[in-house]
Amino acid sequence: MKKIVLAITIAVLTGTSCFSKSIVSDTNLSLSDKKATSETVSLYKKLNLLAQKGYLFGHQDDLAYGVNWKYENGRSDVKDVVGDYPAVYGWDIAGLERNDANNIDGIPFTKMKQYIEEANERGGISTISMHFDNPATGKSAWDNSPNTLKSILPGAENHQKFTIWLDKAAEFFLSLKDKKGKNIPILFRPYHELTGGWFWWGKGNGTPEEFKTLWKFTFDYLQKKGVHNLIYIYNTGSFNSKEDFLEKYPGDDYADILSFDSYQNNDDKEGKKFIEEVQNQLKIINEIGKKQNKLIAIAEAGYEAIPDPKWWTGTLTKAIGEYKISYVLLWRNHGWQEKEQKMHYYAPYPGQISAKDFVDFYKLDKTLFEKDIKKALK
Repeated sequence: MKKIVLAITIAVLTGTSCFSKSIVSDTNLSLSDKKATSETVSLYKKLNLLAQKGYLFGHQDDLAYGVNWKYENGRSDVKDVVGDYPAVYGWDIAGLERNDANNIDGIPFTKMKQYIEEANERGGISTISMHFDNPATGKSAWDNSPNTLKSILPGAENHQKFTIWLDKAAEFFLSLKDKKGKNIPILFRPYHELTGGWFWWGKGNGTPEEFKTLWKFTFDYLQKKGVHNLIYIYNTGSFNSKEDFLEKYPGDDYADILSFDSYQNNDDKEGKKFIEEVQNQLKIINEIGKKQNKLIAIAEAGYEAIPDPKWWTGTLTKAIGEYKISYVLLWRNHGWQEKEQKMHYYAPYPGQISAKDFVDFYKLDKTLFEKDIKKALK
């Protein structure tokens, strides 16, 4: 396939501010949704350009809460430490299927929408995962009862129920608009950690073909409902080979970004296992991405409570190495005591042991936070 030279007129991701210059990029990249909005196409091209400069830093639920605070307008633990917001914001829409006012993490959907719109206005990017309940049992996404996946495929007993849930997801995606009334582009990460066995859509809970059918149905159905502002992320847990990673891959026409999730555990205090695993997995998906013209990312990562004072410039930076990933997203800062939930966090806050190193991480040329997006695209 010949390389296509694309002239991209750069605008801030919201479309509310514009750059006067154009950037030309050689790329074969194209979105799987052939009717994607111009704003969504533009974001995908920008993600490719930004990956040549560095990688975007992301944080789950960043604007909603942090360590010892909740719902303070404009606040962010990341911003409290480095004076800048993350470039990527992670959210989850579980709860929509139950008509709940709040999502799985307790965030009101009205606030989530507000945060996505505010981030977009500044030039930030939002990614959304989907921990919908088990449609066969009504229990949580972690109920991995057998045959659930099969039961929601076209013609099966829970298919109609699941399409109603997708209707609610579609309605939410279409409600996300900028000040010009344009749909905000979203990085959509359904059925994540699919190589693990802990979710109803995961390993051992359906055949690879059944999973591909579910993915393709979701992709086609959302577009049928008029949703064309999504960039689709194929997201695994750990894997050991190209074959493992691609076992449930629905095909290049159904995915835009290849990614995986990886966390450092307490039995790996020096991070050697984490670095080795991430490097091995990046090597595999980098080769796939180059061959199949897909961006790559680490869709979730972290070390709970970050006990290593040099984790950012040491472990995480070494794990990513020289690979040109689109972004890395750290998990949330659930920083308050609530019921049986323990306090945990994956990004530093002022005074946290790794906060100083996080500032050094922020200053690295290849780490891109929200303010860096405009600079990198000039």
